[in-house]
Amino acid sequence: MALTQLQLNNLSVAKDIGKAFGLLSGMASDRLSTSTILIIGSVEGLMGYGVQWLVVSERINPLPYWQMCIFLCMGGNSTTWMNTAVLVTCIRNFTKNRGPVSGICKGYVGLSTAIFTDLCTSLFSSSPSKFLLMLAIVPAIVCVAACIFLQETPPASSPSEERQEAEVFLIFNILAIVVAVYLLAFDITGPHGHVLSLAFAVGLIVLLAMPLGVPLYTFLCTSRTYSFDIEHKALEDPLVVQKALLEKSKELAGVKVADFEGFKQRPSIGEDHNIAQMIQTFDFWILFVSFLCGTGTAMCVMNNMAQMGLALGYSSVSIFISLLSIWGFFGRIISGLISEYYIGKHAMPRPLWNAVAEILMTLGYLAMALALPGSLYIGSIFVGMGYGFLLTVTVPVASELFGLKHYGLLYNILILNLPLGSFLFSGLLAGYLYDDEATKTSEGGSTCVGSHCYRLVHLIMTLASVLGLVLNVLLAIRTKKVYTKIYESKNPKKIIMGFSASAKY
Repeated sequence: MALTQLQLNNLSVAKDIGKAFGLLSGMASDRLSTSTILIIGSVEGLMGYGVQWLVVSERINPLPYWQMCIFLCMGGNSTTWMNTAVLVTCIRNFTKNRGPVSGICKGYVGLSTAIFTDLCTSLFSSSPSKFLLMLAIVPAIVCVAACIFLQETPPASSPSEERQEAEVFLIFNILAIVVAVYLLAFDITGPHGHVLSLAFAVGLIVLLAMPLGVPLYTFLCTSRTYSFDIEHKALEDPLVVQKALLEKSKELAGVKVADFEGFKQRPSIGEDHNIAQMIQTFDFWILFVSFLCGTGTAMCVMNNMAQMGLALGYSSVSIFISLLSIWGFFGRIISGLISEYYIGKHAMPRPLWNAVAEILMTLGYLAMALALPGSLYIGSIFVGMGYGFLLTVTVPVASELFGLKHYGLLYNILILNLPLGSFLFSGLLAGYLYDDEATKTSEGGSTCVGSHCYRLVHLIMTLASVLGLVLNVLLAIRTKKVYTKIYESKNPKKIIMGFSASAKY
């Protein structure tokens, strides 16, 4: 098929548009079981990527352009069902460690590109058809297995359980980092022989299976100590703290809480919102637009990395794709850990870490616009890490500002930024500007070589990242009180000591 760059970009956009239908999985998460959602995602992925495999492997005749867009859309939508099932369940199960949970879940998603790419390279010599076959079969098998174990459970209710959670998440993070370093070592050491590649694949599969041993060890060798300490039980969630204080104050005034419920028009930031209430808040739109500025520009880079590398004279761009994936992983793991740490130690608003992400991405786009030797390597690292920060930090931010009651749908509304950003920055901006700079080929396509091909695209994305930076700083200022309450819930002893000290005077 002789396609223009705009048409090629629109194929990527079609995949991302499938994520717009993630609203269906969000609504289903409040009505269907986790296992049902996983099965739906696995079947849809099997169909979407399976048909693509049939076309690429020439087992069936090429399909019309619009039909390929539909199956690409199905493949993209399948991930929303899987992500919704995993993220919503884990965020609800581990409310005290939302940052690390988001970092681990999003981290492995970020590594998935490098995992599938390197496995395909080592086992099948980078065969595109085998790659699509892996995308169709492997997630389906994993989802069926996850149906057995992934269920909602009561969150930690005592200090000992919270400490155990923290220890387990630390082990998960260490194992994930080992996998990332293992992949990075394979990528930067150049071409490998068949035996070494096969050994790498076996080692990678073993490393990916090792996290299964952590919960197994915990189940066999330890048991939860259900110490229902009243003080810690009441302080297990910042929303519980707020409600308890409200009830106590009204009780002291001789008024029942129910008497006030009729007068409450809308929840405050930090409480459970339904979707109608959420979209009426200024804070939601700040979060939504800032997320769009970051994820939309990053999606443009990922969708166009092959053309960007070829325009700058690189014959192979696999290293840049791997750099985006692996450094995106490091961004997800790091941001999840440090954002949780600084909330617990200094009440630092989590959106500030999204501002850090925008700074990294701004530097990355500027490096790419300069097109100096090695700048594409630097840009790939900065953009990948910034994108990892954004995906991880935004997940707990949304739950902390708007609650967990309708979190499945809320999460998928935010994920609308992926197809929307892909369409705006990749389908329109990069597609039109590239074709404007490119020359037509005899086959009817277009090609462009030189630093000018994407310079204007990178400069515009730099401005978008600066806008995202400003919006995230504004959101951090507006939500300072929410994170102060979370800090107080994480440090009840400090708060009690403070009250005791003040009572003496």
